[in-house]
Amino acid sequence: MPNSSSDPFATLAAWQPAVTKSGKAFDLASVDPAAKPYSTGTKAEDKAAVETIAAEIDALQDIFFADKRFKLLVVLQGTDTAGKDGTVRGVFGRVSPLGVRTAAWKAPTEEERAHDILWRIHERMPGSGEIMVFNRSHYEDVLVPVVNGWITPEQTAERYRQLNDFERLLCESGTKILKFMLHISADEQRQRLQERIDDETKHWKFAIGDLAVRKQWADYQKAYAAMLGATSTAWAPWTVVPADSKTHRNLMIATVVRDTLKGMGLRYPPAKPELKGVKVV
Repeated sequence: MPNSSSDPFATLAAWQPAVTKSGKAFDLASVDPAAKPYSTGTKAEDKAAVETIAAEIDALQDIFFADKRFKLLVVLQGTDTAGKDGTVRGVFGRVSPLGVRTAAWKAPTEEERAHDILWRIHERMPGSGEIMVFNRSHYEDVLVPVVNGWITPEQTAERYRQLNDFERLLCESGTKILKFMLHISADEQRQRLQERIDDETKHWKFAIGDLAVRKQWADYQKAYAAMLGATSTAWAPWTVVPADSKTHRNLMIATVVRDTLKGMGLRYPPAKPELKGVKVV
C-alpha cells in the first residue's frame, strides 16, 4: 500500500480489493488503518484541503443537479465509531440540501424483514440529478447476520450475488456507485467508545450493546474481509479508507467524490432561446 503520492487519485486502485471470479476474502489486515495516503502534509493543511474540496463538491453538485443525466450513490460502511456521521458532516456539510439526500440505516423493522433484503433499499436510490449518501447500507445484511450465525454460508453467498446483481442493475440504469469501507483499528475504536462514555454530551451516541458488539471485533473483521472480496466488482468497487485519522478519512473520501464528479463531464442544460433579451420589470 502507498503512503503518499503527488497524485492521490492515481493511487486509488491500490486501496480497492482486486476483482476476482473466486470472490476470495480480501486481506483487510494488510491495510494500515493509520495510513495517510492522501495527506497533503500537516493536519492543519489536510483540514484546509478538506474545506477547499468540500466547497468544490458543492459547486459541482449544483451542476450535477441541473444536468440530470446522472445519479450518484455514496456508501459509507464501517464498524461502530468508524466515522460515518463525521464523514457526512465533513465531506457533505457544505453541500446544498438541493439534490442531496442521506439515509441512515438501522436494524430492519418487522415489515421490512417480511420482504427481501433489498426491498427497503431500492426505494431510497437517487433519482436523476440526485446524490444519495448511505450511512451504513444494504451491506449490513451480510455482516450482522453472518457474525451472529443467523444465516448459513450458502445464504451468505446467495446474498453476495443478489447485492452484486442489484448494483449492476443500478449502474446499467445510470447510477454511479462509490463504496467506502471506513477502516479503523481496534485500539482506535476503544478510544472512541471510551470518549462517548466519558463525555455526557456524547452518551446519546452510545448503547450498552456496543460493548457486546465490541467483543465480536475479530468476527466482524473476518466478515468485512469476506464481504469486500465477494462484492468489489468492476461496476461498483470498494475503496478501503484508512480512518484512524478523522481528517485523513474526510480528505480521501472528499477527493474521490470530487474527482468522480469532475470526471462525469457535467454541464448545465442549454440556454432557453425564449429567455434571450427578456427584461424583468
